[in-house]
Amino acid sequence: MIRTADLDALPVREALPALVSALDAHGTAVLCAPPGTGKTTLVPLVLAGLVGGGPRRRVIVAEPRRIAARAAARRMAWLLGEQVGGSVGFTVRGERVAGPGTVVEVVTTGVLLQRLQRDQELAAVDVVILDECHERHLDADTVAAFLLDVRETLRPELRLVAASATTDAAGWARLLGHAPVVEAAGVSYPVETVWAPPARPVRPPHGMRVDPAQLAHVASVVRRALAERSGDVLCFLPGVGEIARVAGQLGGVAAEVLQLHGRAPAEVQDAALSARPHRRVILSTAVAESSLTVPGVRVVVDSGLAREPRVDHARGLGALATVRASRAAGRQRAGRAGREAPGAVYRCWSEAEDGRLPAFPSPEIRIADLAQFALQAACWGDPDASGLALLDPPPAGAMAAAREVLVAVGAVDPAGAVTARGQRMARLGLHPRMARALLDGSAALGPRRAAEIVALLSEEPPREYGDDLAAARRRARAGGDGYAARWRAEAKRLERAAAAGNPAGPSLTGAGERSLSDDAAAGLVGALAFPERVAKAKGQGAFLMANGTGAELADGSALRSAPWVAVAVADRGPHSASARVRLAAAIDEDTARDAAAHLLTSGDEVRWEDGDLVARSVERLGAIELAARPLRNPDPDLVRAALLDGLRSDGLGLLRWSPDAQMLRARLGFLHRTLGGGWPDVQDDDALLDRADDWLEPELSRARRRADLGRIDAGQALNRLLPWATGEAARLDELAPERIEVPSGSRIRVDYSAEHGHGQPVLAVKLQELFGLAETPKVAGVPVLVHLLSPAGRPAAVTADLASFWQGGYRAVRAELRGRYPKHPWPEDPATAEPTRHTNARLRRQP
Repeated sequence: MIRTADLDALPVREALPALVSALDAHGTAVLCAPPGTGKTTLVPLVLAGLVGGGPRRRVIVAEPRRIAARAAARRMAWLLGEQVGGSVGFTVRGERVAGPGTVVEVVTTGVLLQRLQRDQELAAVDVVILDECHERHLDADTVAAFLLDVRETLRPELRLVAASATTDAAGWARLLGHAPVVEAAGVSYPVETVWAPPARPVRPPHGMRVDPAQLAHVASVVRRALAERSGDVLCFLPGVGEIARVAGQLGGVAAEVLQLHGRAPAEVQDAALSARPHRRVILSTAVAESSLTVPGVRVVVDSGLAREPRVDHARGLGALATVRASRAAGRQRAGRAGREAPGAVYRCWSEAEDGRLPAFPSPEIRIADLAQFALQAACWGDPDASGLALLDPPPAGAMAAAREVLVAVGAVDPAGAVTARGQRMARLGLHPRMARALLDGSAALGPRRAAEIVALLSEEPPREYGDDLAAARRRARAGGDGYAARWRAEAKRLERAAAAGNPAGPSLTGAGERSLSDDAAAGLVGALAFPERVAKAKGQGAFLMANGTGAELADGSALRSAPWVAVAVADRGPHSASARVRLAAAIDEDTARDAAAHLLTSGDEVRWEDGDLVARSVERLGAIELAARPLRNPDPDLVRAALLDGLRSDGLGLLRWSPDAQMLRARLGFLHRTLGGGWPDVQDDDALLDRADDWLEPELSRARRRADLGRIDAGQALNRLLPWATGEAARLDELAPERIEVPSGSRIRVDYSAEHGHGQPVLAVKLQELFGLAETPKVAGVPVLVHLLSPAGRPAAVTADLASFWQGGYRAVRAELRGRYPKHPWPEDPATAEPTRHTNARLRRQP
């Protein structure tokens, strides 16, 4: 019996006439309806003609999560008074409950992607509803793009609804061909905000880690909310691990504590999604933000944390990361407290912090690993996704990295076109890495063993399973926990998929099943999935992965003594040089070579290393050196390039710089700064090295090692840069003389070095030797800066204007120094005095 009263109570009913009219007129529409209004349950029933008397149509509802798909189907069946599998059914990965009479089918977006790849027309489907499209999951964006392509080219009559729990619908309306936007008002009650930041600072999240102090604080806020408010408490946490830890800290509370997430058993999910006579605390992931409606909630405790996919494209270490939840997510979470009555939200951060949070969550296409997306696009016939209607284009760098992965696993050819093997990989519903491991692992080990190991890699085992992949498999096979049950179901699904024909991969050299131990089998499959992460031991638990990243095993790990490992799961802190291994398997070098054959290279390497030239013939597996031998006769061009690298890294001081050569460099630098023109820039090392052909040859090409560089006369080499062609080189001594003759007859060296900062050459001379000189000496038209020295050679004064100094400054210097140096002349009128290098006594002895 149809539950008419419950259907009539759903607020979205008021918007249904407008939605039906929009679809009749345009074929597409955007429905904005807050959580709890019935957009996920009533709308499909009406569009299918099961409620409201409309024409019978086949409707598919695409949900981003399995738990939401099951819950939506159960709710719609309940509203119709039926069991799931009748008029309403669902299909998620590994589970299908539907029959020949099913009119509304709820599927995950991943399942819908697979169907579209098999049947682009979606024969017998009349309407597709993309639910929770505001969450911007990658699969949902991809499905939308494919469906719009289908509407444009094959099925213009196919109706498409993008359903969003927010009012930010302009982008989706534009994408759907300027589709009408239909808004449904929700029934909402006031929600009081309580700011509840920790009393002491907590460490910000990084990777998957959350500061235990933050989780302890969340648990304390839950206890506070139970004491201060009535009704059920819904607490948002980023992941399953954090939910379990907070649940462990809520022992003794006067409420039932439920853990709601995609991995929770069906009975727990039912208990969370059904009203209960007693009080409850529901600890949930983001699934309860908008996908699910939890009855009885009057209080929300928001940890302020969420999980988003991240990928380090340079190292291939992609994983979920814990981040601060956006303000939009915060509003969604808070709204759950006011769906049935006035409520309250306890936010575990300060009001000042709130304004600094991101406005919206990042679309997955901007931040996630795009290998699976790129494979789907290639199978669709658009390898670079340039022809797909997407709200955000995929980043070029991420697509390039994805293409590299797909080529390496044989899913696409170098031009990006999908291969037959790639099409089979796409149908497996796995990341291409996992698909490669399943296909090639099955050929080597048999479908069962390969499937069991790939199932472990697809969903990371609990931490208590340890970091050894082979040991984790043994524990899962013997285990009775929730993870082991899910693992067994997934392993059976993968075994069936792998057994249905299995062409061997391009990079696996062994044909036929191998008699490998369980440990070796785990290592082989792990290496096939992540060939860039095969790693060679460096000692004391440290390894170098083929992608160039260091990896470290925890103290006490049984894998620390392995010569090689295949790293399956690793994360790297924001300031850490090495990745921390969370799951790996021991392998040998042959397995590493086999799995990562596309990374094998060999060739001559000539480079500057540790202050000298190193020439070797090297075989590498990515960044890992496998074998090396010295090169007797390295390529001269490679030697020259390496020596230039040495000069760049260690400096031109590797050449032989005599005092005269240093002086020449300073003189030429002065003329370049002063006159420019053809006078070369010799002060800047990079500029000089850019012109190595002009001044370091032929000596550089004859050099074979560091010692040979030390034999190159830098002064002789610099002479080659002088402007000989214009004749200006002959004026070097005129324009920038090494020495200037002063009135005493002495020839004083000029300091042209640029370190003084004033740009003028310096003439350091004893004051008495300049008596009678009225005009400051010049070089290249520039007055020198005269450093006047005492008879002992100590600085007495500095001037660029001798005439002014004799008239003014000299008197002060004379007054200060004549008593200290009475044996030297200190005339009252230096302009007319005899210049001298000698003392008064010496002067008197001269005839």
